[in-house]
Amino acid sequence: MKHEKKFSRRISISLWLPILMVVFVLIVGVCMMESQPILAYILIGVAVIYLTASIIFYEYFERMISNELVDAGFHQSQLYKSMMVDLPIPYVLTTVEGTIVWHNDLFEKMVGRKVNKRNLSQIFAVLHKKNFPQIGSNKVFSLTYEDKNYEVDCRCISVISQEENVAEENLEEVKTQDEYLQAFYFFDVTQLEEYKDISEKKRLVAGLIYIDNYEEVLENMEEVRQSLLLGLVERKIVKYLQSMDAIVKRFERDKFIFVFQQKNLEQMLSDKFVLLDEVRAISAGNELSMTLSIGVGLNGTTYQQNFESARTAMGMALGRGGDQAVVKDGDSISYYGGKTQKVEKTTRVKARVKAHALREMMISHDTVYIMGHKNPDADCFGAALGIYRLAKTFDKKVFLVMDKDSAAIQPIVSNLEKGGIEDVAGMFLTNEEALFRKDPHCMLVVVDVNIPSMTECPGLLKNIKNIVVLDHHRQAAETIKNAVLSYVEPYASSSCEMVAEVLQYISDKPKLKPIEADALYSGILVDTDNFVVKAGVRTFEAAAYLRRAGADVTRVRKMFREDQLHHKVRAEIIQSADIFMDEFAIAEFYPGNLSGATVVGAKAANELLNIQGIRGSFVVTQLPDYIYISARAIDDLNVQVIMEKMGGGGHLTVAATQIREKTMDEVVETLKGILLSMKEEGEI
Repeated sequence: MKHEKKFSRRISISLWLPILMVVFVLIVGVCMMESQPILAYILIGVAVIYLTASIIFYEYFERMISNELVDAGFHQSQLYKSMMVDLPIPYVLTTVEGTIVWHNDLFEKMVGRKVNKRNLSQIFAVLHKKNFPQIGSNKVFSLTYEDKNYEVDCRCISVISQEENVAEENLEEVKTQDEYLQAFYFFDVTQLEEYKDISEKKRLVAGLIYIDNYEEVLENMEEVRQSLLLGLVERKIVKYLQSMDAIVKRFERDKFIFVFQQKNLEQMLSDKFVLLDEVRAISAGNELSMTLSIGVGLNGTTYQQNFESARTAMGMALGRGGDQAVVKDGDSISYYGGKTQKVEKTTRVKARVKAHALREMMISHDTVYIMGHKNPDADCFGAALGIYRLAKTFDKKVFLVMDKDSAAIQPIVSNLEKGGIEDVAGMFLTNEEALFRKDPHCMLVVVDVNIPSMTECPGLLKNIKNIVVLDHHRQAAETIKNAVLSYVEPYASSSCEMVAEVLQYISDKPKLKPIEADALYSGILVDTDNFVVKAGVRTFEAAAYLRRAGADVTRVRKMFREDQLHHKVRAEIIQSADIFMDEFAIAEFYPGNLSGATVVGAKAANELLNIQGIRGSFVVTQLPDYIYISARAIDDLNVQVIMEKMGGGGHLTVAATQIREKTMDEVVETLKGILLSMKEEGEI
């Protein structure tokens, strides 16, 4: 073979080298004949004797070395062959096309039949030639064969370097194939995976249970019945968790901690945390139903990480309004429940604490940036103006990072310009200007949004350290995580309501201008659909404060009057709506160059709920760069979870999403598919 010929040539050169040196000595001796004849004859004589002996020994040793090499090669070949045949794992060689050319006994025993000249893909479909690795690389496949799991290591090897391992009867066949073969090593990992599965199921899961509305429920009950209700709730929690073989302990009057093996989590997920419904159904003379929030953390590297994941999950559950379970599995987050509105808090302690903290932050910073979400609406802009006036009270430089040309806020901006309030043009900054002008002594207040990607300028969140979040939307998996102060209350009707409450608790008592009060009032009005949706006691109290500050209902109504074209378009949307599954209204809206298309679509979605039997309405609007869905529902349907499955979010009854790089037909089909699957699974 080629490599053996090279090896023999190197040996021949090493044996001939002394002979060549003798020839050189003879030449030197001949040259010295005239000057030193005696020495020359001696050199020539010795050289001739050595040359003769070297040739004799070369002939003898060359045959001996060759015989030794042949013998060693034979034994090595037999050793390799024996090693491959007796390899303790199934092993097979195939051509690059997948045809089997050689295998050991264990492979034949594994498949239970003769396999020579068959294609490997006929036995294992996953081992198809299109999946084979390229030259000089390898691939690992996982497959199941006759109830056993195998990990298959496939390597592309040279025929020349491996052909000695092939049985003699297949050698000639291999030589006629391509220059490369595929070698497959089958490792039986059945038992290993069983051990992994057992270990996985025995891992500990940490969980937290909070009673959401502990004080609100008890304050409206007779004292004698309070202990009965709490006893029933605790018994229901303990009984449910003990059925999962869990250890549960109450560590505060309304908080529980539990741990159990991961194998029991499957039962919780399959029954979709039925404990939430069981506790909500408990009645012991209570006017309000008691609700729970559950946070579960698993698959951390330590028990401490699992507990931290459970705390994070609990924060998500509370931030989304409570009455639901959140499971945090590493970076993956799953939601269960959330079918009821969060109970409005009667106490304003939290609002007062947040107001004081916001005041201290503003006093310690020179510049305040205020940012909302893309395509700002009345609630977003009204809340921003309220914070703007608060910062101006402390004599700070204030800028709004917002698109003032947005159709939804154009009436408010026009009123500001007409009302002579400060330099309106100087209030606003573009994204580029805000990123350029930021400095170490500035702070950022984000209003009406808590999802980073939906903010007007996500880059500001990374470049400013001191961030405040004021929002009334339920939190999703993606949230602003580096906020120094976060005030997110899903029970609130609007961000304007929250800002109005904060302004009342600022000791310096900022004085709103009537136009600013109008803006805050209009935000509440739009988000509550004229005090119809999510309007609680505190909503009306915030509206009363704004009325005292100079807000005028008539002025606000005139500010948001629609032109005749918008009325006609809205009527056309309602008329074209398709009733899906007898309870969902879905309308496709192509606005063309119509301004304020999203607002028109949202209003149409609100009106579609007036149709008898409709639980949820969805207006799908085709905009130039993306498709926008406005989702609305009666309170027994959670449209937030529906929109989250499409990349959006919102409230239980008011939600939306933006979808890019898809057609209208694709979006509508996706929406219908989600509604159908959630209906079949009992989620809606």
